[in-house]
Amino acid sequence: MELEALLEAKELHRNHPPPVTLEDMITDICFHPVADTIGVASITGDIFIYKYNNEETSLVSTLELHLKACRDIEFNEDGRMLFSAGKDRCIAITDVETEKLTRLYEKAHEHPIYTMTIINKYIFATGDDDGVVKLWDLRQKGNKPIFSLKEVEEYINAMITKTDSKYLVYTSGDGCLTSLNIPERKLHVQSEEYDEELTCLGLFKSETKLLSASSKGKMYVFNYGEFGLHSDEFPSTMKKAINCMVPITDNVVITGGEDGIVRATSLFPHRQLGIVGQHDFSVEALDISNDGTLIASTSHNNDMKFWNVQYFETLNVNESIKGGKQKRLVHNLPSSQVNNPSDFFAEL
Repeated sequence: MELEALLEAKELHRNHPPPVTLEDMITDICFHPVADTIGVASITGDIFIYKYNNEETSLVSTLELHLKACRDIEFNEDGRMLFSAGKDRCIAITDVETEKLTRLYEKAHEHPIYTMTIINKYIFATGDDDGVVKLWDLRQKGNKPIFSLKEVEEYINAMITKTDSKYLVYTSGDGCLTSLNIPERKLHVQSEEYDEELTCLGLFKSETKLLSASSKGKMYVFNYGEFGLHSDEFPSTMKKAINCMVPITDNVVITGGEDGIVRATSLFPHRQLGIVGQHDFSVEALDISNDGTLIASTSHNNDMKFWNVQYFETLNVNESIKGGKQKRLVHNLPSSQVNNPSDFFAEL
């Protein structure tokens, strides 16, 4: 009885929203840029909008937008519009408040769309399973892109652009980092092929550094604009794929791995900071809330979990965890649901 009371008390003082489990596989998530809501895309093509606080996570709307898996969702800068793309080759733009479809690009690609990114107020980009990247301008009428490029053979799995919107950088299944010059609408530079798939991208150090992770668990740092060859390489720690990443500070990245672990890594100096959270299955998507205090992660278990990462504001990345590299890898940070053995003994 005492244990139950203790657990209840602990739940009452939770510092993050409760998890969500869907009936179907979650394919992508995206926090709203202003409100405390999060969009969750599913393999059935539906998008679920949840409102959250530390006490509850409640479903506020269901958008039935795609006939097949919805693979990517993005809110625009003010959060009024929700962009979505999927296996049905369609791009949908939905008014968040009215839940009405404001624009639909049917058969936008010849092959299923894998990823997308919003570049600025008017322009967005999509990439498909066949390596084709397209730029779209909302000011243009009709369903034609303003630019299309095919420089790789495999699917496009991640895209990113800086605030100045000069380059669109993307990774593909064939292990290349490719960049295109957006204003000039032409190929900028392409890297050599890596021995592994490059899986995700993030910007750091005031957008001067681009980080890419791989299917073998390595991380490559590129100087922004110099995408031909990486300037630094961080070896794999767990020898398993890093599927997704989210910058948490200008120097700290949180990654989601095939091993179900959500990890934090300091880039400069390079060191493992420990475990942010854990899932039973491979982590597939990550995002960070508008105020930077929460991250959400999803796994093959059809679940979405929240982690309070506010402690990174005061975390000293230079402080060493006793016991060296292996200890750092298994060190549970304050957000993790698991205690460190040393914490247990410290309380005795």
